[in-house]
Amino acid sequence: MSERPAHEILIVSNEAEVQQCYQIRIDVFAHEQGFPIETEIDHLDPIATHFLMRLTPSLTPIGVIRGSKSNETGYYKLSRLAVLKDYRQFKFGRELVEAFHEWVRTDAQKSGQVDGSVKVVCHSQIPVKGFYAKFGYIPEGKEFDEEGDPHQKMVLELPLQ
Repeated sequence: MSERPAHEILIVSNEAEVQQCYQIRIDVFAHEQGFPIETEIDHLDPIATHFLMRLTPSLTPIGVIRGSKSNETGYYKLSRLAVLKDYRQFKFGRELVEAFHEWVRTDAQKSGQVDGSVKVVCHSQIPVKGFYAKFGYIPEGKEFDEEGDPHQKMVLELPLQ
């Protein structure tokens, strides 16, 4: 597979699509990376916006990213970015992050923010800190343990324009 496959990214709108997101996350985080399956679905899932990448025309799910906004802190959180192993060579993770950033901009503008920037936070696994740095995310604080694996809080001031 060397040619980039045709695909789409959508914001999930039904339970079947949510389940497809969960399955990709379980495949990547639990089965491939060894994180506990019991903690994969968490308190943010019911209130988050889930993005699903799938091949076209087959609609085979291949990647996900989850976004949420904290009403307490006002920042957005990027989480649960996962692309199935066979498709990572196509840089689909980058495309999912860009779709998430576009959603953040739109959501912030709907909330009345039109100028400046909004804060986006993610908890990066240490080996992929450089991936997030390419988007402008900056490490904040010390590394910490999340589900038995070292992570780094990464912060981005995302311009709204």
